[in-house]
Amino acid sequence: MTIEEIRVRGTVQGVGFRPTVYRLAKSCNLHGDVCNDGEGVLIRVSGSEADLTEFVTRLQQECPPLARINELTRTPYIGEFNFDNFVISSSITNAIKTEIAPDAATCPQCQQEIFDPFSRFYRYPFTNCTYCGPRLSIIRAIPYDRCNTSMSAFPMCPECENSYHNVENRRFHAQPVACHKCGPTAWLERADGKPVTASMFSMMDDVDAVCTLLQKGEIVAIKGLGGIHLAGDATQETVVQKLRQRKRRYHKPFALMARDIAVIEKYCTVSAKEKELLTSSAAPIVLLQKKELETKKSSIAMSVAPEQNTLGFMLPYTPLHHLILRRMNRPIILTSGNLTDEPQCIDNNDAREKLGQIADYFLLHNREIVNRVDDSVVRVINEKVQIVRRARGYAPAVIKLPLGFNNVPQILAMGSELKNTFCLLREEEAILSQHLGDLENAAAFNAYQDTLNLYLNLFEHQPQAIAIDKHPEYLSTKLGKQLAIANQIQLHQIQHHHAHIATCMAENNVPLNSPPILGIVLDGLGYGEDGTFWGGEFLLADYRQFKRLATFKPVAMIGGEQAIYQPWRNTYAQLISANLWDDCQEKYSELEIVKFLNKKPLKLLNQLIKQKINSPPASSVGRLFDAVAAAIGIYPEKCSYEGQGAIAMEALAKSHTLNNHEETLIYPFNFSFSDNIYCIDPCPMWQALLDDLQQQISQPVIAAKFHKSLANTIIDMVKRLRQQNIIHRVALSGGVFQNCILLEQVTNGLQKMEISVLTHSLVPANDGGLSLGQTVITAAKLI
Repeated sequence: MTIEEIRVRGTVQGVGFRPTVYRLAKSCNLHGDVCNDGEGVLIRVSGSEADLTEFVTRLQQECPPLARINELTRTPYIGEFNFDNFVISSSITNAIKTEIAPDAATCPQCQQEIFDPFSRFYRYPFTNCTYCGPRLSIIRAIPYDRCNTSMSAFPMCPECENSYHNVENRRFHAQPVACHKCGPTAWLERADGKPVTASMFSMMDDVDAVCTLLQKGEIVAIKGLGGIHLAGDATQETVVQKLRQRKRRYHKPFALMARDIAVIEKYCTVSAKEKELLTSSAAPIVLLQKKELETKKSSIAMSVAPEQNTLGFMLPYTPLHHLILRRMNRPIILTSGNLTDEPQCIDNNDAREKLGQIADYFLLHNREIVNRVDDSVVRVINEKVQIVRRARGYAPAVIKLPLGFNNVPQILAMGSELKNTFCLLREEEAILSQHLGDLENAAAFNAYQDTLNLYLNLFEHQPQAIAIDKHPEYLSTKLGKQLAIANQIQLHQIQHHHAHIATCMAENNVPLNSPPILGIVLDGLGYGEDGTFWGGEFLLADYRQFKRLATFKPVAMIGGEQAIYQPWRNTYAQLISANLWDDCQEKYSELEIVKFLNKKPLKLLNQLIKQKINSPPASSVGRLFDAVAAAIGIYPEKCSYEGQGAIAMEALAKSHTLNNHEETLIYPFNFSFSDNIYCIDPCPMWQALLDDLQQQISQPVIAAKFHKSLANTIIDMVKRLRQQNIIHRVALSGGVFQNCILLEQVTNGLQKMEISVLTHSLVPANDGGLSLGQTVITAAKLI
């Protein structure tokens, strides 16, 4: 007989892993035990060599759906061994090295039970098992045992306890297991405080009543898994407008939820890959191409996603959502329950206070949400998944680091100011937090600090180095400096665009000591090495250092941050930079954009540019997109969120085939070389664009031409850089590369040059992935 200790690391707690071990050990005639501990799962086992090998092989093949084995090691067991059977032992508390599973969408078995009148889980909105249900959203500490979650407030009834302890049951050691008798409950309230009576509407229960309310055009705040949402009928224009006015969210698209794929397919085309994402355990919001509906009768309200050709759809991912939508044959809006720019509400009283003027009704429950977890957003480009926002269903699954990142000290990276995430590094793996929002909002910054403290405690993480962005005014940067001083640990300032490239390299498994690759980073802005703002960069980089080879011509951001939300400022700055304003007055004076700009205080603006007062130069391609969008009449005065004009312009370009004759006459850009750096100047592009406007070329054609021209210019620059540098691989990163036209055209162009193209799929291309790059750069410097 051989006695072994088998150590399994990865996502192996709270996912039905121990029952699988138990079942397989019994099947292979083994004796011993299995338990959870801080490192994952520990198995002590005895049997014949053949039986042990079969057990280990089957364990890897028959892993539960939500489990992930990162590492399995077998060593001879030395110690007392008194087992004549196989048993599941109590958890051991020791140093934390295990992972926390992300929250998982309701599995098919649980879905079946909530609609089965003969099941004890019939219509129970908190039904779950080891294959599905809350994880990150309810956990307070590791190991993942019920006493360490917000389910500790609900002692199990005898039937649930029996399921919990029965190793043959799907709910064996499912920590959130509960039923009507012993678990959390949901109830309906009116926002005005008046009582809800059964006579108000026909309903089976409070959850079913929500469907009736939504059909009647009411707005309902629904407490779900990781936060509270606002819901309304997506096909009623008056409901959508009412929600927009009350929430003060005037343009940003709303997310949608539909009962099933069949409902979604009435409104959008859904590929096999998109269907797979929608029905996965992560159940993210998937950005789908709109169908041109022949009938307006049942179509989605225009103001759900104004001036966009995509809709963000998700399927029900909790029993609560399945029960609400059972009778709903049309989509509903399901958007974050918050005031604009604030974090999503997670607490009942907080929701009553903040959402009382927005919602007509509340569907609340008494299970505490420990961790706020937003819905994830993904899209498919060229058959590859691109994560736009990484949260529910994906976080905090670990990201394995590439070859060479071993023996690294623990590192904390603070992330960016917008779309913030932070990242913990330990033992060759990175733990990226869920999306935490824009830190310029005080409530979001407070939530960021709370979540950071929780992660540091959960994972017993004691950083020996802290990585921050170089921008001195980012709140995450300031907090990182404070933590480094208070704890007397190393501080590493990481350049924004280098971090973007390192993120892309790390998730594409580029080994530590690989030769430098060309990174192209296009975004809104990041703090440059020279103290100016960068945002259109070509950097030759490895994990430790980079060299700036090319950039877009820096143009003044008149009014600083105001330029992000008032796109005309960028248009005027670009025309001044291109020395075209005199031409505008003489040759193009009848153009709408010129008339519009002439109403602005141009003398004052000229002074601001000349004297460099709150008008920092920026090589931002994000702002170039804004400038072009405003010039052709898309949101010139103001936009309500960053990149709104650029997103609308992408939709217009997509509506016009990019292969039409007009686009063969693409817009030219100038290339110059000085101080060892290439510069891309859009001046001739503006001249040609003004000519097109004068000839009344349509918006979609100009939008398509601009996209194609920009992609061609980027490819041409790579050709030039290739003459002096060895370039076999190119990494594309930054928020502008969420534009699928640009990403596809640049990727295809580079691949034709036999260049390998690295893009994002595990983390966002925008600043939501930045903390991973900060982490690996710091690690590379310390190794």
